[in-house]
Amino acid sequence: MKDFGFIIPQNCQFGMGALKKLPDFLKAAGSDNVMLISDRGLEAIGVVDKVREIIKGANLKYSEYLDVLPNPTTTIVDECAAQYKAAGCTAIIALGGGSPMDVAKAVGVVAKFGGTIGDYEGVGKVPGPIDTLIAVPTTAGTGSEVTVAAVITDEARNYKLSVLGPEISPTYAVLDPELIMTAPASVAAACGVDALIHAMESYINTDANPFAMAMGEKAMELIGGNIRKFVARRNDPDAACAMMLGSTFAGIAFANNRLGDIHAMSHPVSAFFHVAHGVANAVLMPTIFEFNALAADERYANIYQYITGKEAGPDFVPQMLCDALRQLNNDLGIPACLADVGVTEDKIPQMAVDAMKSGNVMVNPRITTVKDVEALYHKAMYK
Repeated sequence: MKDFGFIIPQNCQFGMGALKKLPDFLKAAGSDNVMLISDRGLEAIGVVDKVREIIKGANLKYSEYLDVLPNPTTTIVDECAAQYKAAGCTAIIALGGGSPMDVAKAVGVVAKFGGTIGDYEGVGKVPGPIDTLIAVPTTAGTGSEVTVAAVITDEARNYKLSVLGPEISPTYAVLDPELIMTAPASVAAACGVDALIHAMESYINTDANPFAMAMGEKAMELIGGNIRKFVARRNDPDAACAMMLGSTFAGIAFANNRLGDIHAMSHPVSAFFHVAHGVANAVLMPTIFEFNALAADERYANIYQYITGKEAGPDFVPQMLCDALRQLNNDLGIPACLADVGVTEDKIPQMAVDAMKSGNVMVNPRITTVKDVEALYHKAMYK
């Protein structure tokens, strides 16, 4: 067994109504001036109001930035960081899915250390810890509340840049299942499959270690056994609790190794065609699992059991897992191919080049070349 290390820097608090603990966390951090970073969709359905009421009830100074968009850009980070500094804030609450959390992490960097977020692209470029960040997920999907990465779109390059390091990790993760129980079915489906992919890719990649694999297995058990029930009935409290915990456990898993070709290839899809991250991952998932089947071992059978609830048995072959993943997408209403989400073949060569820049390719179970990536994009284009 090779050497490995693991870290969980967050104080994670799980439970129905855990959101009410926000003032306690801010008090512990010594902050009385907080910025809320979220989006207009969450404002429209009343989730932002819940945080506003809690913060105002605690008599804390308060500013908010609610113009975060899916696949957030460097411009959004610059705007939000300027507002954060102007308001004299000393802590951040990130409310939402991966986009508000990515923006919050990036704002923490730019507000404290200056420049633009592109100056910190890569691993280990952030010189020190950012201000206290409290991450409050409203989807069971990204796991960003426990990860050390922020992904921001550089519009000038049509490229998703990544900033990685423990310095940008949230200080607190507030896991309140009540917040995911009003998600639209389409959001619950795409985010849920994204979380499942986090668990699966971290479980089978070449950097997998016992800690990450253990977290990934528990995540697959929770998500695999509940994702259909949750999409069908988001107000099912048991399913919501399982999905929330499963998403966080999957985030912990890949924060302690990496992912694989699915995530490497989904980022260019989102950057060029503005496809939601979870949808891009889900569409690519069956095709890339077929590609990786050449390197499959008993872990394919284990995943099959987690997502189907069936014994793999002596007749199991890797294609059975690939078929099960395709069926899962179909059951959840995920688009069947890249063409269905607006991707066009003319961008495939550049998308392949950009995908190869991801460190996730290096740990994919099957060695992958740029020609392989092009072929995979073409294969995933149509039904």
